[in-house]
Amino acid sequence: MTTAQTAALARPSLRSRAPGLLLAVGLALAAWWLGQRLPLVGGPVFGIVLGILVRNLLSPGASFAPGIQFGSKQVLQWSIIALGFGLSLTQVAKTGLESLSVTLVTMTVAFLTALLLGRWLKVHGKLQVLIGVGTAICGGSAIAAVTPIIEPDDHDTAFAISTIFLFNLVAVLLFPLLGHLMHLSDQGFGLWAGTAINDTSSVVAAGYSYSNAAGDFATIVKLTRATLIIPVCLVIAFAVAWRAKRAARHSEEHVNFSLRRIFPWFILWFLVASAVRTAGWVPAAALPTIHFAAEFMIIVALTAIGLSADLRRMAATGHRPVLLGLGVWAAVSVSSLLVQLVIGQM
Repeated sequence: MTTAQTAALARPSLRSRAPGLLLAVGLALAAWWLGQRLPLVGGPVFGIVLGILVRNLLSPGASFAPGIQFGSKQVLQWSIIALGFGLSLTQVAKTGLESLSVTLVTMTVAFLTALLLGRWLKVHGKLQVLIGVGTAICGGSAIAAVTPIIEPDDHDTAFAISTIFLFNLVAVLLFPLLGHLMHLSDQGFGLWAGTAINDTSSVVAAGYSYSNAAGDFATIVKLTRATLIIPVCLVIAFAVAWRAKRAARHSEEHVNFSLRRIFPWFILWFLVASAVRTAGWVPAAALPTIHFAAEFMIIVALTAIGLSADLRRMAATGHRPVLLGLGVWAAVSVSSLLVQLVIGQM
């Protein structure tokens, strides 16, 4: 039997994936409906919560595992590619340059804080990366993009997303109040919200609760910030590849390392999708449908991740990852204000 035939037999069939995938899609539909009624929370968060509840209260059997795994990985990658069709790189480049300096500083602060504070708190490396990326760039979407590259345990992914959401909720409630107390301008608050709040829905909620002008500016800043997931993912992918190659060199055992296998091809297809959108080849009438498809696939993927999350293992992780998330979020929020103060954009 050839290697290809062996791989084909080992690969789960559509029939074996159906139970878990149908479970994830059914829960995702409920999560989407709840997200429409409570947009402050959003469908993705409801998805992961419903998934965690079903996983830990009903314990789906082994027959659901192939479909759940497919949803948490392949569907996740498809959702990121679909997002590219709604993202015009030229528009972001034109409107986001004013925020780029602040964004780069806050990203650097986020990653350094995640690394240093994570080591001090003894949080393991992959969870450090997930919390750092989620806080630095765009919350659950960034975590979703990085997950196929570093391949963390699903309960780590669920823990990171839950931690990020906790501080998103705090920011939505707290930022407008603090902005008024500090007498921030509309542009100043929009820049602060766009660089220091993670998920897009939370940025929009905080920005427009401050003013329409602040909401418009915050959305543009957030869009610019979201595009930086591309170079970040590439850097992380090459770091993972370098470590794997180094391990192969220093190990007596043979390591089957392949840069082609580890390269995040879904990011390349995301770039292709964005280029198609920028070139104007996507009909305007199709954009709402594509956006809905991308949003729903993210809900399906995060629901599947929730269905893989073991609360007992998450509890064993302890309070340290939450403290790490708090520390990184606080560092990003303060650094954003400090940079604005220095460059006079408040």
